[in-house]
Amino acid sequence: MGLRVRVGATLLGAVVLVAGCTTGEEDAGDDGTTGPVDLAGQELDWRECDSGLPDSECAVYEVPLDYDEPDGERIEIAVKRVPATGDEVLGSLLVNPGGPGGSGHDFVDHTPYTLSEAVRERFDVVGFDPRGVGRSTPLTCLDAEEIDEFLGTDYGADDGADDLADLSPQGLAQIEEGGRGFVEACEENAPDLMRNVGTADVARDMDLLRALLGDERLTYLGASYGTHIGAQYAEQFPDRVRALVLDGAVDPSQDQLSVSVQQATGFETALRSFVEDCLTRPDCPLGTPGDTVDQGIAVLETFLGEAATEPLETTTDDGREVNRARAELGVLAALYTENWWPRVREALTDAMEGGDGTGLLLLGDDLYGRADLAEYENSTAALTAVNCSDSPAPRDVEAYAEAAASAGEESPVFGPMLAWGALPCAFWPEEAVAPTTKLTGAGADPIMVVGTTRDSATPYAWSESLAEQLESAFLLTRDGDGHTGYRMGDECVDEIVDDYLLELTVPEDGMACAPHLAG
Repeated sequence: MGLRVRVGATLLGAVVLVAGCTTGEEDAGDDGTTGPVDLAGQELDWRECDSGLPDSECAVYEVPLDYDEPDGERIEIAVKRVPATGDEVLGSLLVNPGGPGGSGHDFVDHTPYTLSEAVRERFDVVGFDPRGVGRSTPLTCLDAEEIDEFLGTDYGADDGADDLADLSPQGLAQIEEGGRGFVEACEENAPDLMRNVGTADVARDMDLLRALLGDERLTYLGASYGTHIGAQYAEQFPDRVRALVLDGAVDPSQDQLSVSVQQATGFETALRSFVEDCLTRPDCPLGTPGDTVDQGIAVLETFLGEAATEPLETTTDDGREVNRARAELGVLAALYTENWWPRVREALTDAMEGGDGTGLLLLGDDLYGRADLAEYENSTAALTAVNCSDSPAPRDVEAYAEAAASAGEESPVFGPMLAWGALPCAFWPEEAVAPTTKLTGAGADPIMVVGTTRDSATPYAWSESLAEQLESAFLLTRDGDGHTGYRMGDECVDEIVDDYLLELTVPEDGMACAPHLAG
């Protein structure tokens, strides 16, 4: 679960969107919900789902496209629920896996693995696709063939540049054309929706869902970008917070380009952990036991440089080759979870020793929701739109070139890609971009932030920062690798999260898995 990266948008929804004031006729419900009368009075018509767990139920509800025009156009939000397995039900636990663009609807199907049995016994688990995502009213910008081209472009490779930190004028023009083209496609296909997918609106949609579920206060677990949704909820509705677990946190005080550059440090740390582990194994294509991590990374960089000039063939039917961009995406997949390390080692071996890039290609496909050889999920469009809506980004392309060079110093392999990934935000409609600010959640009951010390996608420092910004937050630390902390193999972390969700227990400072109060 969690965030995804690509060479066309930053990895995650970064910063805070300030809620706009709702206008038009509204009623305040008994539960404190304020909204248009007919929306607050909806009922969820639960029906058997067409896929997923056998006992899951699905429904749809409506929200305003623009909360400043509550009586205007409506969009749909798709919801899935798995009833609690026990009889003493505490209420609903809303979940979100991250992204932006991740499907909370589909995430519910994974709850036997992502939530403890004790939590599933006491809560109905509810996931929803945020506005613009998946089964909700979707935002679509590029078709599958265009996304293939967008994700697989090696900018500058044709004129000798060996990485994204060394772009020629032609390469720079090409990457600018790609960023502009993506935004123009959104403008053509969904001009209104692209202006109304910010995280503050998602939080308002979630509050309406809370009310429709009959819960007086919200219990929520959000991972990666899902932490931004939870933090926004606490900012707008602090008196409606029961328990929020924000796992693998996003720092809402950073602008888009700063996020991309800072994220490079997280991926560099994760890459070094992967290479260090690889070098202890006899099947490692990056070296042998006794080699240093720096030597292993140098071997990887040489391979990526060669892929830029001589792409690898694959055995897929669609004819795609693996150039540097696609090879980077394949390796990047390893950095989200240790569970994928063996698969990436095998893919690198096939590519480096056998010239077959199929394994790396399929890893990148998994990372970007290419469900089959013809289609992608719409997460790529949602990722870009939410990122660009949630905080400002520079409008000068030269700022991205400077950031790519800076990020390349911190993370030579992935840093430039991450910096250039934010470029579409330079062309996003300015009226749709929220200002950068900090979230405090003033008045909310205690909020749990979970951080992992060697998290690849969301650096540990971001969890520390969010815990400091939210006035009632406390920080729980997992010392380990991979993205997010709950249900990642640390029994101490799992026990503390469960006790918080079930009993609202706030841990004492200095426990074995290093929780400490902040704020």
